[in-house]
Amino acid sequence: MKQQRFNLNEISWQGIGLQILKYWWIVVAWAVAAFLGATGIGSLTYTPQYTASATLVIRMAGSDAYTSLVQTTQMTAVYSEIFQSSALRSLVSESTGEEAAGTISCSQISETNLLVLSATSPTPRQAYLFIHAALQNYEQVAGYVFTNAALEIVQEPSVPETPSNASFLISHRVELACLAAVAAAGLIALIYLLRYTVKTADSAASLLDGTVLGTVQFEKRQGMRGRRRRAKGRKGVPALLLNSPLVSMDFAETSRRMATRLEAHLRHKKLQILLVTSVEENEGKSTVAANVAVALAEHGSRVALLDGDLRKPAQYKIFDKASKDGFSLSDVLAGRKTWKEAAVYNEKTHIWELFQYKSAAQPGSLLNGAQLPALLEALRDKMDVIVVDCSPIAVAADAEIWMHHVDSVALVVRQDMADVRVINDAVDLIWKSTGDFSGFILNAFQQKSLRSSGQDRYGA
Repeated sequence: MKQQRFNLNEISWQGIGLQILKYWWIVVAWAVAAFLGATGIGSLTYTPQYTASATLVIRMAGSDAYTSLVQTTQMTAVYSEIFQSSALRSLVSESTGEEAAGTISCSQISETNLLVLSATSPTPRQAYLFIHAALQNYEQVAGYVFTNAALEIVQEPSVPETPSNASFLISHRVELACLAAVAAAGLIALIYLLRYTVKTADSAASLLDGTVLGTVQFEKRQGMRGRRRRAKGRKGVPALLLNSPLVSMDFAETSRRMATRLEAHLRHKKLQILLVTSVEENEGKSTVAANVAVALAEHGSRVALLDGDLRKPAQYKIFDKASKDGFSLSDVLAGRKTWKEAAVYNEKTHIWELFQYKSAAQPGSLLNGAQLPALLEALRDKMDVIVVDCSPIAVAADAEIWMHHVDSVALVVRQDMADVRVINDAVDLIWKSTGDFSGFILNAFQQKSLRSSGQDRYGA
């Protein structure tokens, strides 16, 4: 196994972006949790502080002259020491009859000879009493320092109405929420990068033990708008068949190119029965098998399509069939019908269809019975190619049973789905059981790697 993790071929910004979009609710949940957490913790730890202020000017004692800017700057530092002194704090406590809680500061207004005296306390009342008492008693302390200067009040202090401080967490909760969202997105991207899966078509050749037959681009299902009939009792689902007018040209052409390479492999080795499977569910194996059959029939081959997934059949849905349209493959395997009675020729696709319309009881017993080899031998004489769709390898042992009866196996690998190590283990199983491995079909790939130039089109 060739491991080249974090190679540029394996990384795609589009893939990372799609993962983040897929799990957008995690990003939002982290952001909301951070916002609410910051609000709650900030509210619990926040202690409001109130500040009362007064504007002062220094006047020379015994005259109407005010100090110059230079003198004001020099005297501001001294007054600041006076207002913060323990002597003044003691006088304030005596004047108010309670301890002077809080702090007081004195600062010069830039480019002026004005001072701002501020007192900060836990309550508005304490802040006001603190500054008011300080202004009444500061001269008793300042008299020992200045004899030729006094403070004149320009703006009287008032009782503060709102806190002068703010909780850091509450004031920055939006930024914290954004950081949490970025962290969640980063974690999602990291998990995406650490998953050992096939993320880009460019990396498949180095990661997978086998030939890559082709890459089928991602195709978004189109709306119906009445263009397809609805089978009674179930919803009509638009199938991604390459001959459908609802699919894009890119999807149809990539499907046909893949089928052409597969056909060349089968002809070169003179093989007839092809098993199309995958490691996990929802990798698109049934749609790929249907399109392989359609493409081979377009080339003029006599093609039979068997829905060998007796547990969760899907071909009848892809071709928009109802259970009343025919008999199931399980009827043939149980000996209740012959293949000629159960098979239906599709005039539109020119495919012989032998589908399963509902889950079969004891599928393992049916596949291990004597009817399956007889059925395949009979089809060999009538058909050029028999395409079999079966259960995923990791879901049940049915795929391994089919491997002993078919000539070759094609493995469908969906983008960023199955673990590369499990995929390569499945290839080892295929070689041991079948003797021929056609290769990998990369399905629903949406983008190229960072190293690639150009852009892939999304299916319309």
